[in-house]
Amino acid sequence: MPTTDAAGEFVDRPLVEPGVLQRREYQLRLAETALSAHTLVCLPTGLGKTTVSLLVTAHRLHEADGKALLLAPTKPLVQQHADFYREALTIDDEEIVVFTGEVRPDDRAELWDEATIVIATPQVVENDILGSRIDLSPVTHCTFDECHRASGEYPYTFIAERYHAEAESPLVTGMSASPGDDEEAILQVCANLGIREVEVMTEDDADVAEYTHQTSVEWERVELPEPVVEIRDGLQEVIKERMVQLKKLGVTSKTQPDVSEREIRKIQARIQELMDADQSEGYQGMSLLAEVRKLRTAVTYAETQSVESLRRYLERLKNAARSSGASKADQRLVSEPKVREAVRKAEDFDDLHPKFRRTRMLIAETLGIEDGERVIVFTESRDTAETLTDFLGEHFDAEKFVGQSDTDGSDGMTQTQQQETLEDFRAGEFEVLVSTSVAEEGLDVPEVDLVLFYEPVPTAIRSIQRKGRTGRQTEGAVVVLIAEDTRDEAYFWKSRQDEKRMEEELRSLKDVAGEIESRLDEQVDLTAFEASDDSAATTERKDPHEGIDNGSEDEPGEDTASEATDDDSQTGLDAFAPTGDDMGESAEDGDEDDSDRSEPEGTVATAGTDEGSEIVIDQRELDSAIGRDLARREGIETRLETLEVGDYVLSDRVVVERKTVSDFLDTLTGGDRSVFEQVKDDARYYDRPVVILEGEGLYEERNVHPNAIRGALSSLAVDFGASVLRTTDEEGTADLLATIATREQETADREVSVHGEKQSKTLAEQQEYVVASIADVGPVIAQALLEEFRTVEAVMTANEDDLLEVEGVGEVTAERIREVVGGEYEP
Repeated sequence: MPTTDAAGEFVDRPLVEPGVLQRREYQLRLAETALSAHTLVCLPTGLGKTTVSLLVTAHRLHEADGKALLLAPTKPLVQQHADFYREALTIDDEEIVVFTGEVRPDDRAELWDEATIVIATPQVVENDILGSRIDLSPVTHCTFDECHRASGEYPYTFIAERYHAEAESPLVTGMSASPGDDEEAILQVCANLGIREVEVMTEDDADVAEYTHQTSVEWERVELPEPVVEIRDGLQEVIKERMVQLKKLGVTSKTQPDVSEREIRKIQARIQELMDADQSEGYQGMSLLAEVRKLRTAVTYAETQSVESLRRYLERLKNAARSSGASKADQRLVSEPKVREAVRKAEDFDDLHPKFRRTRMLIAETLGIEDGERVIVFTESRDTAETLTDFLGEHFDAEKFVGQSDTDGSDGMTQTQQQETLEDFRAGEFEVLVSTSVAEEGLDVPEVDLVLFYEPVPTAIRSIQRKGRTGRQTEGAVVVLIAEDTRDEAYFWKSRQDEKRMEEELRSLKDVAGEIESRLDEQVDLTAFEASDDSAATTERKDPHEGIDNGSEDEPGEDTASEATDDDSQTGLDAFAPTGDDMGESAEDGDEDDSDRSEPEGTVATAGTDEGSEIVIDQRELDSAIGRDLARREGIETRLETLEVGDYVLSDRVVVERKTVSDFLDTLTGGDRSVFEQVKDDARYYDRPVVILEGEGLYEERNVHPNAIRGALSSLAVDFGASVLRTTDEEGTADLLATIATREQETADREVSVHGEKQSKTLAEQQEYVVASIADVGPVIAQALLEEFRTVEAVMTANEDDLLEVEGVGEVTAERIREVVGGEYEP
């Protein structure tokens, strides 16, 4: 790529639409570097990182042909990129395709073959790789947007590994305004993506400075009114009482209510040790700790959000305590006199949190006195977002912007509603957007005059992302509200220190950009991306909680400022992607996991491939690392299905149910007999059902009599004909699955049929088998169809309208039945 363009205001390059891209020298220089090596591009929010990637893509497609792949964390961001690429490139619009969970997997496989540029969410691409639906070999440029997410088991890491291993001419570009809080985190992102160079431009660079404007940041403290302090103090007294009880159990030496999250994690670890040793104190301690966590959340609502948000939260606790199967912790909590007193005071409180009035005043100053046009208010809590929107709506044109998932007492926004809200905001239809964290990251939110943080956020990345909403075209302002002597103070100092450290690290990386390759070599070599039999490392998963719409629906205050980490707190646009079957990563805000919404309800599958061995994986197994491990193995192909029967299918006669030791013991202690029902279904369709018990401590983990365990194992083997095999961990399970699949498909040369070879024992089972053999039907719907129409013949001759009357049969299934039954045979 030449370093300069012909004189002119716009970029003039092959495949770039004339008169669309403004010519900015820093973007051209960044693109030139990104063309020469796998590069991390760090550029302040709003200064055109996507333009840099587009220029690289255009050049690679022009010179090297092939395909380009751009990955972005959420569906709205994917659509935004697609619109930009279609506008700025001369490539036909139909050759620039979008892959999200809204697109059927079979359609994606066809679109992939025809597309020149694919813009996708990472969960979908990961699933398509695991399902052997796409081939990365022709991809000549792969862009990872918001690449700071490339850590742990986020799909970016797996996709990058497969891309480097499979692409004939790979080139990676990572993009982020905030790649990490420190040098180690930034270098880890680079290592995970196979990046060799880092290009950093800040607002201090001359070429960049002319396109940015000064953004002032102010921190305003507010004082809690006495009634709120009384509510807070009452809740903290209960926390102290529970901490004293925990101290008596010997799991902590702390008794103060402001105990840190680090200490709570230590307490939890000690309690787990007691439970592992089957000591009753462990179960008592875990219940007490659950109360402490819930009370800390309530305190944070009172201190930093609003009394209305606290009321909503306490009401949810009360409803949970009344529900069937309620925990003892919830029941004790709502019956605790001091908690009930706090509830009464909260209900009697008819004033506002001081942050509400200060928010209204600051917005009035911006829109009125300073003649501004737009304001964004960020808050961690969906409860607060809704309450604040109603309050501000009395004075301004205000709209809320929250994630897609529904929570107790709160409906999420659909993707269409989100898009319409943003379009109206851009068009000036309203002036105040009250948003949870879903608008933090990457999304093309219009330039605003004020960004108001209703509370500080505890990480530098999120703070930088939020601030990037202002100061692009004109001078902007950022105001952070802090409730004095509350957790707000700790979050404020944590974020401020981290942000300063990040800025220093970025400057350091900028100064030593020429040495970055040798520093990266100390951590990882690109040979690490070659296919191997090594399994993926797993990371500890954090249980989500309800309430806070920060992308994980965590309650406020689950992490203290000193303990918050990017993986837990960096949520960005998590709330845009709906939950569903493709469970690649535990969904933050219940939305990020972009699932294949159009997958069939369930199928009975068989495995087999012409080369090597094929393993069919149920999509609900993707929360483990087993699928990624298997996909890395030479001679193993993976295919994803929403399986009606089994977790893994290894041949026409072998199906596997995978149970961790904990899951298996739950079936013996909780009255849940689903494992036996599952194996019963397995045995109906497959000659060789297998149960894999994964983990150690089968006889030691719980207070379950050994004879009960032996009885359950005997029942699986004798009553259901299942082989019960043991593995120690996910890697061992993957090893065993690969061994069985290879033995079945290569050594035994098993034939592949539509179903397993198991013959039905009864006429009813044979009838179900025939109907279930139609793709998209499966055994459950087959039973419903036969119950409705009584005969196989009647099912096969029913029209679509009659089929749709059957519970569980949708338009796709009805159409498929009619297509199979009435379609002309074409061999």
